[in-house]
Amino acid sequence: METLTNKRQKAEVAGVFHTCMEQVGTKHNLCHVQQKALDDIASCRTSLLGGHINSCNQCGFKRQAYNSCHNRHCPKCQFLKQEQWVDKLKGRLIPGKYFHIVFSISHLLNPLFYINQKTCYKLLFAAASEALRNAGRNPGFLGAETGAVAVLHTWGQTLSYHPHIHMLVPAGGLSEDGIEWVRAPKKFFVPVKALSKMFRGIFVRLLKKHLAENNLKLPNGFPAFQTLKEKLYEKNWNVYAKKALGGINSVLAYLGRYTHRVAISNSRLVNIKNDEVTFSYKNYRKRGRQEITTMSCIEFTRRFMMHVLPKGFYKIRYYGILATANIKTKRQQAIALIGKTIWLPLLEGLTAYEVYRALRGTDPARCPKCKKGVLIRYEIESPPG
Repeated sequence: METLTNKRQKAEVAGVFHTCMEQVGTKHNLCHVQQKALDDIASCRTSLLGGHINSCNQCGFKRQAYNSCHNRHCPKCQFLKQEQWVDKLKGRLIPGKYFHIVFSISHLLNPLFYINQKTCYKLLFAAASEALRNAGRNPGFLGAETGAVAVLHTWGQTLSYHPHIHMLVPAGGLSEDGIEWVRAPKKFFVPVKALSKMFRGIFVRLLKKHLAENNLKLPNGFPAFQTLKEKLYEKNWNVYAKKALGGINSVLAYLGRYTHRVAISNSRLVNIKNDEVTFSYKNYRKRGRQEITTMSCIEFTRRFMMHVLPKGFYKIRYYGILATANIKTKRQQAIALIGKTIWLPLLEGLTAYEVYRALRGTDPARCPKCKKGVLIRYEIESPPG
């Protein structure tokens, strides 16, 4: 059966998957969550998931639409989730400026990470958050307890496997006695080289513990711990710090671009032709210059599947004074000391239609033809099997 797809976007990730569905099944052993993501994305907003007809109760206008898959890795299903999450975060953040910090691992660890994703991603979160906490409390740096919103990404611009964590850190923290808000300088309160060494040391210590407790499967040819440690210490690790983002609006806009992002958006795809896909990417070795690359559809699909997260794994986490346990205590104290009001969420508890209406300023249920009637939804059953 031919499926109807979104005609507004010339090339889509789903279209790439359609060209090589059978090949992927025979060449690559996908786990259940990867196979589900592949099937969901390929079926999203097509007749395979069923659909509905919107019919005007005044003029009789009818419009057919197909259902979304709602998979968290689907490029077409993140907009409302992202907007609702960002809106909810308004009431959670501390007013003021924020620093953007990125923690990356050595590429030597990629094979270990990929076959132990849930454990290794947790380890990465733990090492990054501990390094930030220790640095913040150090009297030689900030000398206060800070916090962070942390987001895990696993991809590079060409879909390579590159696990790293983005952190947004308030430009200040609570003093040890909790009666003063210690403001950070304009630059990040910890020198990047010092933070990098702290992060590497904590990560290696935690890794040693996991290996000693046999919590990790080892890839073929993986070196003994002491050899690995020596290799990891041969080069400096990259911790990247951007200048402070000013104000809650800037922070929320920035977070919105990062939190619900998937490995690649449909807008970056240029075309799909002869079982190959061409897409754009930023070449950071050339100061972020926009370039294009082409690869086979099956290679594109293989790379995309590397970034499907384990079932139930939370890629967004909160630490320090922004942690859930501290929302009504340390966070409230920080806000009181800063003396600024917080934003209140506007979209919480609203339906998808209500969220869309609030964001777009138009009513999606209003008939586009007569402008008077209301579109009534009638479900269409999905085809069997």
